[in-house]
Amino acid sequence: MRTHTAPLIEAQDGLATSSQLAGLGWATSTISRRCAPGGPWQRLLPRVVLLRTGAPSPRQLLRAALLYAGEGALLTGPAALAQYGVRAEGPPVRPRAVDVLVPPGRSPRSPRSRSYVRVHRPGRPCRSLPVRRLPCATLPRAVVDTVPFLTGQAAVTALPAEVVQRDRCTLQELTTALRAGQRHRDPRVAAALEGLTAGIRSVAEAEARRVLREALIADPLWNQDLYLPDGTFLARPDAYWPYAAVVLEIDSRQWHLGPADRERTMARRNLMTRYGLTVLSVTRPS
Repeated sequence: MRTHTAPLIEAQDGLATSSQLAGLGWATSTISRRCAPGGPWQRLLPRVVLLRTGAPSPRQLLRAALLYAGEGALLTGPAALAQYGVRAEGPPVRPRAVDVLVPPGRSPRSPRSRSYVRVHRPGRPCRSLPVRRLPCATLPRAVVDTVPFLTGQAAVTALPAEVVQRDRCTLQELTTALRAGQRHRDPRVAAALEGLTAGIRSVAEAEARRVLREALIADPLWNQDLYLPDGTFLARPDAYWPYAAVVLEIDSRQWHLGPADRERTMARRNLMTRYGLTVLSVTRPS
């Protein structure tokens, strides 16, 4: 590799476009020869070259998608969510696919969806955020672009619930993004947003709410902060019936596996019991 090529390649995770290589002095014929079978380079996508052999890393696939989509491209959808560290129940369709946004107004001749890359053309500009040194759409926008590729109500409920529960964005920000993208018309999304507005923050709580309604049990307050008379915070139970002083706690193996988690849960419940609340608990298998 030429010494003046190294800084660019390192900044781009070992990748470059054909035009970048030409600008660095590589002849088109040389690039083609080095990308031929048995050569030291390989083309991951049209005009995108990985300057080594072997299978590309997950990050190199993301970088290649951005280089293929061109200047101003952003990761969105499941690929962006992964950079944000967001986990949701249920795998998206085609988990290896990488969604990218290209700036609005880009020429119709600009790159189109190809191989593992799905190209989206938004109607208006999207804000770019660097996440792990990769340009990404905002988290609400990434959620919007993930929803169409999720299967089942549980997965669609889990994703918005997670980002709101973990304070990664507000319910208002998420609702605004979903409405802007017309995703709120999806019945699954509408149901998830209705539950979030009611205080639901997980699939387990959504399932419990459905069961309670089918049993004609009055709606509780979901994830309501409880305080002592002197203003001291007491707890935030999953469900609370104030007129009966009854609390419902839903255990999930996902969140209550470790001894420390179990101890915190029991300490909180003992505290609520001490102050006169009846605590009911149910265990969700997963």
